[in-house]
Amino acid sequence: MPSIKATEVRKGMIILHQGQLHVVAEFEHIAPGNWRAINQIKLKHMKTGSNVLIRMGSSENIERANLDPKACTYLYLDHNQGYVFMDSESYEQYSISEEMMGDKKYYLLENAPCQVTFYEGNPVSVELPPSVTLKVVEAETVARGNTVNGVTKNVKLETGLELKVPAFIENGESVKVSTETGEFQGRSNK
Repeated sequence: MPSIKATEVRKGMIILHQGQLHVVAEFEHIAPGNWRAINQIKLKHMKTGSNVLIRMGSSENIERANLDPKACTYLYLDHNQGYVFMDSESYEQYSISEEMMGDKKYYLLENAPCQVTFYEGNPVSVELPPSVTLKVVEAETVARGNTVNGVTKNVKLETGLELKVPAFIENGESVKVSTETGEFQGRSNK
C-alpha cells in the first residue's frame, strides 16, 4: 500500500487507519511557537460513520488506500440490493447500499454518468458531476404582488429533493442544482 507523509493529507482523501477505510473529514497543521509541529486529522469511518481524531508528527507516514475509480452509469434502485450501477467499459453491474449513498441519492437520475470508486473490488463511494438538472414536480404558490427582492419558495424535485428556489420557478420546469452544496444554481433549458 502507498504511504504518504502526514503533511500531504488533504480533506476528502480515503486512507487506511487500523486496517479500516476512513475519509479525511478535517485536516489541520499546528505549529505552536518553537515546539514540534503536529498534524491533527479527523477521520470518518466509511462504513460506521464514527469519527476518530489522530495526531501525527510531520515526518510520520499514513497509509493511503489503493483505490480504483471507474466510469459508471446509474441504472436503477432495487430496494433489496440498493443502487445499481453499470461499468461503462465492462458492462458489469455493482450495487451500493442506501446508507452508503446518503444524500447523493437525491442527485441520481436513471442513465446518469458518474464515477464509482472501488477498494479491493468492492464499491466504496460515488462521485457525481458538480451539478445536475432536475425537474420540479411540486411548487408552492407565492402571493401575487409580492415584489420584494429575494423572494423564495419551496419546491420538490423528481428525485424527492426539497429545495428553496426563486419565486418565478414553476411546476414542470427544470432547474440546475449543485451536487456539492444542494443549492439552486439556475433554470435549465433541458
